Amino acid sequence: MADRAVFLDRDGTINEEVGYLSDPEQVALLPGAADALARLKQAGFALVVVTNQSGIARGYFGEDELRGVNETLGRLLAESGAAIDAFYHCPHHPAHGEVRGCDCRKPKPGMAIRAARELGLDLARSYFVGDKQTDVELGMNAGGKPILVLTGYGREEWFLMESRGITPAGVFDSLAEAADWIIEDSKKS
Repeated sequence: MADRAVFLDRDGTINEEVGYLSDPEQVALLPGAADALARLKQAGFALVVVTNQSGIARGYFGEDELRGVNETLGRLLAESGAAIDAFYHCPHHPAHGEVRGCDCRKPKPGMAIRAARELGLDLARSYFVGDKQTDVELGMNAGGKPILVLTGYGREEWFLMESRGITPAGVFDSLAEAADWIIEDSKKS
């Protein structure tokens, strides 16, 4: 496996945003996402999904439903040559019985640190892509390059991030554009 990765938020970044996605039948890839991930894979990146799933803490769905959604997403991507190397999730939420000492809820870097340890990844050589401020802050907190995509919640989040002075390494209309930039940027180091 590669020692560098692209850490990806799931909902609104790879697949269409569906509030508290728990039904595998509702998994729909965003246009161009599978091809973008296949190109990143071909460029030598590990692909790691890191996702906050507070629906578990809220009691909306359980680990089995989450596993079904991730398996469906993984299968759809693998069919396009974009196999995900690992899925990590945080089931906690501060207002719904968050476990004390949770280090995994984005923007905390726990999921990325765990993936780096388990998969042999260099966080400083990795990229973090998502549609929310927490995804960008995860990349910053983990010491990688954070990228915002304007799919999902991205457009409204970018407006708020600009007003707060939070600047990602790149802002792109889609995962496909982000992948192009990542591939070119990675050639510089």
